[in-house]
Formats: sequence, C-alpha cells, structure tokens
Amino acid sequence: MGWDLEAWKPAAAVVGFVLFWLWESFSPFRRFECRGRHLGRNLSIVAVNWMLAWVAPFYLLNLAAAEASQQTLMGLLHRAAASGWAAFIVGFLALDLWAYWWHRFSHVAPLLWRFHRMHHSDPTMDVSTATRFHVGELALSFVLRAALIFLIGVPVGAIFAYDAAQLLCTQFHHANIMLPAAADRALSWLLVSPNMHKLHHSVEQAEMDSNFTSVLTLWDRLFGTYRQREDCAAVAYGVPGMQDEAHQSVVGMLGTPLEPEAAVDRATG
Repeated sequence: MGWDLEAWKPAAAVVGFVLFWLWESFSPFRRFECRGRHLGRNLSIVAVNWMLAWVAPFYLLNLAAAEASQQTLMGLLHRAAASGWAAFIVGFLALDLWAYWWHRFSHVAPLLWRFHRMHHSDPTMDVSTATRFHVGELALSFVLRAALIFLIGVPVGAIFAYDAAQLLCTQFHHANIMLPAAADRALSWLLVSPNMHKLHHSVEQAEMDSNFTSVLTLWDRLFGTYRQREDCAAVAYGVPGMQDEAHQSVVGMLGTPLEPEAAVDRATG
C-alpha cells in the first residue's frame, strides 16, 4: 500500500512545528521565562516515545486495520457499499468524533486521567505542549482506534487526511500565538481556536472539562461542552499539585501515571 509513515508524518510535524514556533516567537500571546528549557523537556518526551518504538508501530496498526476491513468487507462502510467521497467524509467525521469522546473519557476515567494529566500538567502552553503526551496514552489510544477503524471501515485516505488535519490543528491551538479576538471567535465556529484550547488547559476543573474536540467544534457544541471566555489572558494553566519542578522534569513527567490520586487536586468524576 506504500504506507510511508517515516516520510509524511514526521515531515508534517516538523514543518508545522517550525512555522508555529516562529509565529509565537515574533507574536506571542504570553511571554514566559525559560522557554528553551520548556521546549527541551517537551521535545524530550517525543524522543522517549520514538526511542521506545511504540508510537509508530501502533500507528501502523491503524492502517493495517483499514486494509483488513477492506479485504474482509467487515466494516460498516463496506457493508453499506459506501465508496469515494461518501466513505471519505464519513470516515473523517468518525475519527474526529472518536477523538472527542476519547479525550472526554480521558478526563473522567481514573486510569486514563493518570496518563492524560501529564499533558495538562504543563504550567505554560506553546506549540511544544502539542507533543507532550505519555507513550502509554498514545499506545492505548491507537489500539482502540484501530478497532474502530476496522469496524467502521474507515478508508486509508481518510486516516491520512484526518491525522494530518489533527496534527496541524493541535499544533495551532496549543501555540502561544497572538490572534485577534474577533478572528479567534470566528474561527471557533468551525475549528478549535487557540483561545478555546487555552480554556481547556485551565487549572479550573469546570474550564478544563470543556472544549474537548480536536478539529471540528461541532462535537463540543452538539454535546454541550463548548465554552468561551473573554479574558483568556487571565487563564492559569496546569494541574494543581503538579506545577513544581519535580513534576516538570522529564523523569517526573514520565512517572505521572504512578502519582497517587491524592497528590493532585482534581476529582475524577
């Protein structure tokens, strides 16, 4: 099938990262100290994930699931004889809807939150925060998504298109960039905007438990989790109890799932 993961995904990630890094360097939403150290720590998580060789194989499992579904005609889209643009659009929307619910469950399921809180524990937010995910969370999400892809029969083309969109959107809405308030709000009618996601990274639980979607804001609006705030500059980021130096080191971040629930001030229900 010519799945050249090594060629497209890292290349897209690097290009997007550099562009948003330059944007936030020249027009930052918020200035903070030790930007270089913050970048180094978050990118170290990326290096650890790839050195463990978990992320790429589990991603390939998603593509294998799409091919197996097509060959066996077991997926819902194959059974419905959907093809072309219809299958592509349904597949794209299904992946985005899955991302919404996976993210939402990651906030309420205690085991999933143990892993996901590493991402939220960042006390500052910039484009490097988009890379700050625990390898355990990534591996589990890819395995479960592979099952969804097989059952629905998501075309490989829809997987590539969605993952490219999700990658760039995630970098964009984590980036520490200055965007006119009117433009941000207009954008949020369709896509996740930077201000929307700033609110999601708030230390306040009511704000943290909102704006879960990755690409299309349709899902937050449909399921009642869409939220906006005028004074986003006042939003404090992070997870209470995890903003100290010990939790922000690379070792501390990787050990986040082992942290006792009582150590952080957040309900899991």
